[in-house]
Amino acid sequence: MSGTPARNPFERAFSALPLVAILRGLDPDHAVAIGGALVAAGFRLIEVPLNSPEPLRSIERLARAFPQAFVGAGTVLTPTDAVAVHRAGGRMIVAPNFDASVVAEAVRLGAAALPGVATPSEAFAALSAGAAALKLFPAEMIPPAAVKALRAVLPSSVRLLPVGGISLENMDTYRRAGADGFGIGSSLFQPGTGADEVRRRAERWADAWRAGHGD
Repeated sequence: MSGTPARNPFERAFSALPLVAILRGLDPDHAVAIGGALVAAGFRLIEVPLNSPEPLRSIERLARAFPQAFVGAGTVLTPTDAVAVHRAGGRMIVAPNFDASVVAEAVRLGAAALPGVATPSEAFAALSAGAAALKLFPAEMIPPAAVKALRAVLPSSVRLLPVGGISLENMDTYRRAGADGFGIGSSLFQPGTGADEVRRRAERWADAWRAGHGD
């Protein structure tokens, strides 16, 4: 993986708090309020899945309002989608799967690609294609023991982020197995969740992560 925290914006955001807020179902009218709640709680990685209402508008508003955050899209399935996200101001291209053409397009655009992988073969192929980090998905099918096994064969610099079914109760078990961060979805945000509640939830997640690291 290229870059260092001093040079790479994704690494800077990841180092600040390696939790990706997945805002599936976010609508543009609430994007800035929800984004503000997350940023106030310490989140710097924000993802709007492309199957949300008008996701590119939400990404554009978040990117403009919160330059200190690293904003991008999830469920990016094609290179064309990656281009659209980049034009909206997104700098993070997240997918549930590994598609070499999507990763290559993200790299060409200067965006951070986080493809979804579930096996060592997918993981190494994604890294060869230029992935900035690996989304281990769905985590319900990738228990901590599997994360530990992947960690044993992958370069130590590779970022592993389990996504799907991660909770405040099991996060530390995954972390001790070798996870470097997590994607947090419905337990953080669902359509209709107010900004105040999102901030409370985000603070609990941030506190739990920092407690696990002795911060």
